[in-house]
This record gives sequence, structure tokens and C-alpha cells, in this order.
Amino acid sequence: MDTKELLKKVRKIEIKTRRLSDHIFSGEYHTSFKGRGMTFSEVRQYQYGDDIRNIDWNVTARYNEAHVKVFEEERELTMMLMVDISGSESFGSKNQFKKDIVTEIAATMAFSATQNNDKIGLILFSDQIELYIPPKKGRSHVLRIIRELIEFEPKSHKTDIAQALKFLSSTQKKKAIVFMISDFMSDDYEQTLKIAAKKHDVTGIRVYDIREQKMPNLGMVPMQDAETGEMQLIDTGSKAVRMNYEKYYHDQLNYFKETFSKSGSGVVNTRVDESYVTKLLGYFKSR
Repeated sequence: MDTKELLKKVRKIEIKTRRLSDHIFSGEYHTSFKGRGMTFSEVRQYQYGDDIRNIDWNVTARYNEAHVKVFEEERELTMMLMVDISGSESFGSKNQFKKDIVTEIAATMAFSATQNNDKIGLILFSDQIELYIPPKKGRSHVLRIIRELIEFEPKSHKTDIAQALKFLSSTQKKKAIVFMISDFMSDDYEQTLKIAAKKHDVTGIRVYDIREQKMPNLGMVPMQDAETGEMQLIDTGSKAVRMNYEKYYHDQLNYFKETFSKSGSGVVNTRVDESYVTKLLGYFKSR
């Protein structure tokens, strides 16, 4: 992709997702994810109804009149976007690739965080850490994140969620709001998620395509595994083959739901042909 085409694509995503974050998500995001606590703001005269526990006795003694300390919510937070860029994210069947939806969701979340003056960081992962952008503030930083989401080419096409979560825990020492966006076609990450979720506020956003759920009966079909690149001749006419495929798919889905639930993490499921806006707003409101 040449620079001109890339900038055009970045601008298009910015216009769409910024509008969403400005008008829909920023308020819900602010309400859903609280600041780290309360920070001292000022001292003012006591008014009827003020909490007497906030009386500043030193100032009260000096002016011979009751004064109270005023606190504000310490808003600044760090958002970490963890985005799966393995081979399976390139799947798409309804004029929309999973990768495109993942990019839009990540951009919308990033602009929502920017509206609240929060820092945003990015981890792109496959079965290894493909790219790490440390958390920073500002529009130009968000645009860099969008550029990487659009054009970054992974070295590997496999997925290892545990590896990504280990990296998160080792790099983010302070509590962060974490959105992991993936199809979660991976397993063996229960322990690493449990560790990460103790420190961070983690949400798994599962993006999937309806065609992935069932294998159609098309007879003998050459198929390429998106993650290994291996070509195989598959007999889709075999009921056993189709059932095994469905079982594998639902096993992975159940593992995702149960593992996130057990760790106290949030879950959002959105299909590529559905409105992710509705799903995310519903999730924010339910928190």
C-alpha cells in the first residue's frame, strides 16, 4: 500500500470512529472506567450538607471558620489495546474482513480514551509479540496506532494469547484498562489471564464471522489453514468431518467464555455483519 492510499484509509477510519467516540462512546467510557481514586483539589468554606470528615482543621483554626477539603476524581488512566493479527483475522465472507472490524473497534476505543485525556498503548500479537507501542496521549499517537493496525504485516500467522498476556503483565506495572481484540481461536491461557486480570481491568472483544461456525457440505475441497499455511484436501461431504469442525469451534468458544468469566474479566461478542457499536454500548451500560 503506497503512502497516499494509506493516509486516505487512515483518514477514512479516523472520520468514522472519531464521530462514534465523540458522540456515543466517550461518556459511556468515562462512566464505565473510573479513575484511580480521588485527588486533592482545593479548600473552601464549609457549606450545609458537606461531609464533616473532609474538614481541614488547620485552615479552620487559622480563619476561625470551618473549611473543607475538595477532592476530584483522578481521571487519567492507561488503555492498552491488544490486537490479534494472526492469519485467522484475515477471514471474511460478507464483504467485510475480521481485520477491518478489529481496526475500527480499536480506533474507536483509542479516540474514546483520548477524549478523556488517557494514555493509549498498543500490543500487536500472533504467537509472538509483533509490535509494542508504549502508552502515550494525543491524536497523532492514535493515528500512528491506526496506521500500524492497517498496514502491519505479521511475521507469524499462528496465535498464542498466553504469550501476549505475559508480555502485558511484564510491561504494564500500573493498572490499565485492557481491551484484547481477537477471535480467541486459542487455548491454554487461563492462568496468564488470571494473573493479568488481578492487576488490570480486562475485556475480551471476540470478533467472528458466521461462516466460521459451520463447515458447508461442498464435497472434496482444498483448504488452507490460515494460521499454518498448510494446504489439505478436506471431505466436507463427511458428516463426521463437519461435526468435528463444529465441536472444535464450540470448544474454543466455551473455553473463551468460561476463562474470561472465571477471571472476572468482561466479554463482548460481535459478528462482522452486526453493529459493534450496539454491542459495545450495551457492554458499557451493563458495567
